[in-house]
Amino acid sequence: MSSYTNSIVVAALITILLSFVLFVPWLIYTYRKYNFLSVSKTIIMFSFIFYFLTALCLVLLPFPETRDTCSLQSADTVHYNLQPFQFMADIMKDSGIVLTSPKTWLLLTKQPAFFQAFFNFLLLMPFGVYLRYFLKNRKYWKRAFMLSFLLTLFYETTQVTGIYGIFNCAYRIFDVDDLMLNSIGALIGFFLAPIVWAMFPSQEAVEAKAAEVAKKDIVKPLSILLALVIDVMIVHVVWFIVGAVTGYSDILEFIVQIALYILIFGVVPSITNGATIGMRVMRFTMTSDKTKGIVVQSWRRCVAIIATITIFEIIRILGQIELDMDSPFYVLQIVLTILAFTLAFFLRLVIAIHVVRVIVSGGKRRLYIDEYANLVATRKK
Repeated sequence: MSSYTNSIVVAALITILLSFVLFVPWLIYTYRKYNFLSVSKTIIMFSFIFYFLTALCLVLLPFPETRDTCSLQSADTVHYNLQPFQFMADIMKDSGIVLTSPKTWLLLTKQPAFFQAFFNFLLLMPFGVYLRYFLKNRKYWKRAFMLSFLLTLFYETTQVTGIYGIFNCAYRIFDVDDLMLNSIGALIGFFLAPIVWAMFPSQEAVEAKAAEVAKKDIVKPLSILLALVIDVMIVHVVWFIVGAVTGYSDILEFIVQIALYILIFGVVPSITNGATIGMRVMRFTMTSDKTKGIVVQSWRRCVAIIATITIFEIIRILGQIELDMDSPFYVLQIVLTILAFTLAFFLRLVIAIHVVRVIVSGGKRRLYIDEYANLVATRKK
């Protein structure tokens, strides 16, 4: 049993790591498609990743301690079972179970062969549930069965080939019973799936909400934040590349950074009539009811962003001042360092609280940079 739990723990850790990598791309995809974050689809997507990794880890782990697995096996080791229903003979062998005597059936719980067959039956049952969600209609049960069979065939082939040559001998056998049990389990999961998916909104309900959001021209705060994250990431990627090529000093580094922010948040919106690159990715733009026009208001937003960056840079510089202990200003330096740390923490906390309030408001509040510039997000062109 510990081998099963260890495999599940490994799959959970991999899923957590992948979640950090995939979450932002998933948000971008969701907002581009539906104009809002579908919680149900997010749960389904990440739960599927976790399930698939868990199944793979259960099939492959634990790995042998050496790649030379042939040395751990006798020359006559058989790496496959092509006898259907062999698992039933293994369960009944020396078990004391009499099919005509129900009171002996409890002896099944003491048979390792029974649990192995039972877990193989359960292994792809969730896969059948997910297939019902993706294929939608019950009439595609044959397609679901074939996909399940191909997946378990992939698992069995991976095992019998020693993960395609990584190990010089198979460390688990190719078992026709596994093919059968996995495929049947997935098929039963396919038919039982409506019980599970009844707890989640249907695809039609999600699409209806997406149509409503588009009709009301609602741009969710998370979409605006994602656009801002994309723009900032572009700035920092270019900034890093330029720095790696030129090796400029701290002052020039800051100047280049500000120039990039001006380009992304000032010049680009002026050319595109209010949209940054990130906004284009998220399929919305900014509009303003001010008579000065969108260009002026976009530059006001740019100024607010640059002012924020500059304040944090000044605080960072003050916190890095280092003087000799004999200097008459040494005490002042300690005070400045403490103040810089406190101020940086306080500002980050204020901004974090502000962002959370914007998100939970559902669009009733705006980011302070948009509030200052009097800009409102819109999907209308």
